Amino acid sequence: MYRRGHLGVAMLTLAPITFLLIATGYLVFAALVAGTVLYLAMLPDVDHRIPGVPHRGPTHSLLFAGVVGAVFAGAATLVEPIFSVAVPGGLPMPVFGFLLGFGAVVAHLLGDVITPAGVNFLWPYPKEWSLYLTTADSTVWNWGLFGLGVFAMAASVVLAVQGLPI
Repeated sequence: MYRRGHLGVAMLTLAPITFLLIATGYLVFAALVAGTVLYLAMLPDVDHRIPGVPHRGPTHSLLFAGVVGAVFAGAATLVEPIFSVAVPGGLPMPVFGFLLGFGAVVAHLLGDVITPAGVNFLWPYPKEWSLYLTTADSTVWNWGLFGLGVFAMAASVVLAVQGLPI
C-alpha cells in the first residue's frame, strides 16, 4: 500500500474511535488521536531508510507496534504530572499512550496485509500473512481506501456532533 492507501486505512480504523471520543465529549482527544495516527501512518516504512533492515521485516510486526506503544507510554508517563487531563474511559495516561502508539502501527499493518507481499506480524518468526486482495501500487485501491477513509471520518464526526445515541 502507498501513502494514500495507508492514510485511508488509518482513517477507517479511526472513524469508530473518533465517533466515541466526540460523542462522549473528548474533542481534544479525538483530534490528538486522529492527528497522531495520521502522522504516524507511514512509520513502519522507516525500514526503507535503515540500511540492512529489510522492507516489511521487523518494523512491520506486532513487536515493533509494542515498542512504539511502549515509547508512547513512556512519553505519557513523563507528561502526565505536567498535564492534568481526564483520559477517556478512565484509562491511566500511560495505557492511553501505549494504545495510541500500538494502534498507529497496527493500522499500517492492516493496509499491508491486503497485498500479496503480506506482513510478518510475528517477526522474527518467519511466517507472512496476506489476504491477496490487491497489489500495493493499485491506484484504484489506494484512492478507494483513501476516499472510504475520508467518508468514514466525516460521517463519524457528523453523527457524533448530531448526537447519535451510543
